[in-house]
Amino acid sequence: MPTPASILPGTLDLLVLKAVSLGPQHGYGILLRIEQTSGGNLLIEQGALYPALYRLETKGLIQSEWGQSDNNRRAKFYTLTTAGEAQLREELTAWDRLVEGMNLALAAKAGGQ
Repeated sequence: MPTPASILPGTLDLLVLKAVSLGPQHGYGILLRIEQTSGGNLLIEQGALYPALYRLETKGLIQSEWGQSDNNRRAKFYTLTTAGEAQLREELTAWDRLVEGMNLALAAKAGGQ
């Protein structure tokens, strides 16, 4: 199995917002969701995730509610707020522009062809 890729600086919040947009999930579930939706190519460490969740909640982009996890443990479940939905759309648009620009730049050939 190939080694998972490191995420680019500044992309963790985008990944978390996207993962939470797919439905309420607790912290560890968010890690698994990112791993699964990336085909195992992206692995987020818990030490990076929980500060990101706190940061996003403080900004009002996600909200949390206590509930029961699948293994009957008490856990915080995160959902996207209206502000979070708007931020996700904005960041996805910016990401698409970045990817398009990178693809164009990397496809360039000598002599401008």
